[in-house]
Amino acid sequence: MGEVTVDVRADATWITLDAPQRRNAFDPGMAAAAVEAIEASGASRAVVITGAPGAFCAGGALDMLGRPSVGQMRGLYRSSLALFDAVRQCPRPVIAAVNGAAAGGGNELVVACDLAIAARSATFGQTGPRVGSAPVTGATNVLGVQIGEKRAKEMAFLCRRYTAAQALELGLVNDVVDDDRLVDAVDGVVAELAALSPRYLEITKISSNIWWSAARDSFSTGLGMLVQAIGSPDMVEGATAFLEKRRPSFPAPE
Repeated sequence: MGEVTVDVRADATWITLDAPQRRNAFDPGMAAAAVEAIEASGASRAVVITGAPGAFCAGGALDMLGRPSVGQMRGLYRSSLALFDAVRQCPRPVIAAVNGAAAGGGNELVVACDLAIAARSATFGQTGPRVGSAPVTGATNVLGVQIGEKRAKEMAFLCRRYTAAQALELGLVNDVVDDDRLVDAVDGVVAELAALSPRYLEITKISSNIWWSAARDSFSTGLGMLVQAIGSPDMVEGATAFLEKRRPSFPAPE
């Protein structure tokens, strides 16, 4: 499976986002492969999503944003939402094993997962307004339910970076462990889940989607707004600055 590796180990399906050259950021093909892996995981007791060494996930691939086309960007936006929906609709608990930076859509992937365990070196944060985008598929809506509206707006507006310890304090993750204990810690949670009824875990999970489902229309609305902004000066400057590794200089508000 292109840029996604799947390892069925004991009671869990481990899905690894494997594009280290771009910090495991996903393009539409990679997101589709992850969706396929999630949908094929029904025989496992849990699903674990992690990243190849070096990062957890940097969100959607930004290399196409400097010269964006509507078709490409619409495909990227839709693939992001399809991935997050697959996580939420999976009948099994989905655990984020955050082994490095979770940025932008990667941070929203953590929001989408049912549980999250972070390595101590992991970092978290949104990137949208800094790179000419907006985090409309989780961080501007569901994240407020998880960590509180003011903190969610701080994360979405200011694009700050948060340590794993700060993410734990906020309530974005369930536990933080030493880097070399991450796999063991996740395996421990999987073992706990494996001792429980998969039927009633599924009922519990789907019932817990009430806030995600309530916000779901806003995801589509937000993505529609992003499509309308494709090629705008703010988008091009944010993406170009990111790719050139410099501070962006956005135009004054109109």
